[in-house]
Amino acid sequence: MKITTAPVTPQDRADMGWHMWIPCMAMAACSWLAFVDRQVLAVLSPTILQETGMSAREYGTAFSLFFYVYAVSNILWGSLLDYMGLRVGMIIAVAFWSLASASHAFMSGFWGFAIARGLLGLGEGATFPGGLRTAVESLPANLRARGIATSFSGGTIGAIVTPFIAIPVGAMFGWRWAFVLSGLLGAVWIVLWLVVGRPPYLPKTERKAKKIMWPNPMERRFWALVFSYALPCIAPGPILTIVPLYLNRAMGVSQADLRDIIWLPPAAWGIGYFFWGYIADRFAAGNRRPIGLFALLTVCALAFGFTPWTSSLPLAMFLISWAAFIGGGFQMTALKVGSFAFPREQAAMMSGIASGAFALENAILSPYFGQLLDLKQYDALFWIIAVFPLVGISLWSVLTRNEQVGAN
Repeated sequence: MKITTAPVTPQDRADMGWHMWIPCMAMAACSWLAFVDRQVLAVLSPTILQETGMSAREYGTAFSLFFYVYAVSNILWGSLLDYMGLRVGMIIAVAFWSLASASHAFMSGFWGFAIARGLLGLGEGATFPGGLRTAVESLPANLRARGIATSFSGGTIGAIVTPFIAIPVGAMFGWRWAFVLSGLLGAVWIVLWLVVGRPPYLPKTERKAKKIMWPNPMERRFWALVFSYALPCIAPGPILTIVPLYLNRAMGVSQADLRDIIWLPPAAWGIGYFFWGYIADRFAAGNRRPIGLFALLTVCALAFGFTPWTSSLPLAMFLISWAAFIGGGFQMTALKVGSFAFPREQAAMMSGIASGAFALENAILSPYFGQLLDLKQYDALFWIIAVFPLVGISLWSVLTRNEQVGAN
């Protein structure tokens, strides 16, 4: 491995071999941590709702506060990380959200959980902007989509393993200790980042913005990114928050049995990152307007609407997992296209716009989805989610109609 402390570019770092992937692997661990902290409440929701007396609508509202704050903090952290850099910014963010995650252990009702969720969202907004910026700083352009997939993939792994961590801890020691554990894991990651967030793993000098740049909603590229990412990628949000309650109430899956199946959709989501990241790098390289790829994903996403039409748990889990797999495809393709529209110095801001829009969408819809669940209007719940990609890609195609298809 060639080791140097001089400023280098991602292209210059290509001779480091697999070592150049270490920063993205560290960010995969960061997104893993974020989703563990985020998912403890979801996987223990049947127990927590029963003990605290919260309704599904209140539960959805608490999650919506997380998403509202998370939406704003994605944009905030995106701009701050471009300005202050990854090293210091990620330590501050992870320390803050780890304390917020642990604070759930001391809550006993709707308002307590809502406040804790909001604080968690404020810190976790750095996760995906930091992951995307890490890929841009550490990898050459021809590996960028796969680098983003690596940085983001820890989130899906976190969602996979959380039931196997939180449910046994909750069963043995009580659900509050699961939140304490999630907070302690943050300290472990900070120690890891102190080692990885410096040369030779990251360049000694990051290409930072000269001043804090905030997103401009008057730009067409802003809305093109929002509509190509937030609306088409909607499925993983409710799959991780609302669907566990659907499986419990509509299909009779117990809290204990959820542990054995709830990891499947996040696993499919993670596979989707890498599969569609490769497809985007291979077949949409230099293409600002990959209409064919977006159209294929949009058609595939419609299958999610048929989920409540079956009483077969294996088939339902397949459809739910398929929707998560396709959601990962929309994310990787939209971010690949977005990287052409925003310069490298605004990489974190670009990711902040995308993740923030996704979070805001979930914030608005989570209480409504929870209400549909309370009312047992399952068809409406699943079909709303299934048709969102069609709406989003249609709007994106209008906004980008003047783009050159093969432009680099």
